[in-house]
Amino acid sequence: MRGRPKKDPEILKIFAENLNRFLRKPQHTQKSIAAAVGVSKQSVSNWCKGEGFPSYQNIYCLADHLGVTVDELTEESFGNKENRGTYKKPLTYADAGVSFEAEAKAMQRTKGIMETTYRSEVMSNVGSFGGLFALGKYKQPILVSSTDSVGTKLKVAFKANKHDTVAFDIVSHCGNDIVVQGAEPLFFLDYIGVGKLEPLVFEQIIIGLASGCREIGCALIGGETAELPGFYAPGEYDLVGTIVGVVERDALITGENIAPGDKLIGLEATGLHTNGYSLARNILFGRCNYNVNTYLPELSLTVGEELLKTHKNYVKSILKLRDVCEVKGIAHITGGGLPGNLKRILPEGCRAVIQKQSWEVPPIFKLLQREGNVEEAEMYQVFNMGVGMVLVLAPDSVAAASELLNASGEAAFLLGDVVSGDKGVELCPSHS
Repeated sequence: MRGRPKKDPEILKIFAENLNRFLRKPQHTQKSIAAAVGVSKQSVSNWCKGEGFPSYQNIYCLADHLGVTVDELTEESFGNKENRGTYKKPLTYADAGVSFEAEAKAMQRTKGIMETTYRSEVMSNVGSFGGLFALGKYKQPILVSSTDSVGTKLKVAFKANKHDTVAFDIVSHCGNDIVVQGAEPLFFLDYIGVGKLEPLVFEQIIIGLASGCREIGCALIGGETAELPGFYAPGEYDLVGTIVGVVERDALITGENIAPGDKLIGLEATGLHTNGYSLARNILFGRCNYNVNTYLPELSLTVGEELLKTHKNYVKSILKLRDVCEVKGIAHITGGGLPGNLKRILPEGCRAVIQKQSWEVPPIFKLLQREGNVEEAEMYQVFNMGVGMVLVLAPDSVAAASELLNASGEAAFLLGDVVSGDKGVELCPSHS
């Protein structure tokens, strides 16, 4: 049969039988077929009963949706074929939702951006199976690595359709995680998992990653982009980063030399950084019913602008500080807050006492605590409360360290002391 299908009783019967065969497959329902063809569900129901036949336009739309020809839908032998796949159009990876062409175009657009981060030690090109990096001359090199994700801060990026800052965040987060042990970042690898690759979004991500890498002096040496149709919600993706750095064995910062009498120096954070966003989103988007464009006078910013402030990196400042004085220990204040992270670097018999009146808690945390009716202990467990890093120094190093840190653009302040006692962190007194 060619052209417009014949509407005789036999054709109607054969068509109904063939259509019902498709409806026995889990991927097809009367509702999904109706939506694909642009008709009512009742129309599809009538077709299945042999009580009606699609219009000229709809029969071709239906055949295309089912992956067959119009003739095959009205052939009696169609349902008896042992290998009905021979009647279906050849499928490609693109039909399944994965586009090699889109990935190739995205990589071509971003290749030059990645290469702006290269150091002299990089020996491979963008697109190699593995990134090559010559370690250089070290007497006793210790490699230090970290892997992390941006977490649910990505949900804010999706709402705001802004993707470069969260990419910068993951580089900063990972860089901070290794510099606390005295390591210089060498190279960074990213993983981007996405349902459908959008080249412009991909380019924003790479711009953010490259910007973060240039700021801390490491090479964006490679990564992986995985297009996983049906795995992620439309317009969403996951972003994970891995960083590798190096430090000489005798310069490794471990915290083992921390002793009672040492001083705690805090470095100011720029906001939430990349932690506590599940609670923050619940409060701001859920309880308060704000959106990313809601302007908050007490912050002088919109919700989106505040929540997408970048995670500050302290890498270069701390690397400079190593040359001025002994840094006994450093804690990056991420998930777990001040109590959870500072405790990780304390030796037995040492207790950190933090004076909470020594810095001003930023307005965003006060807003979250008020609107969410969050207990103070919970706030300090979930959020950094305005302190991004804590350094432990001997008392005679404090003045020189503070001078260098402030000259490097850090807002450094005396946070508290290390005293004798059970290993842990004490916060006193309460902020008003």
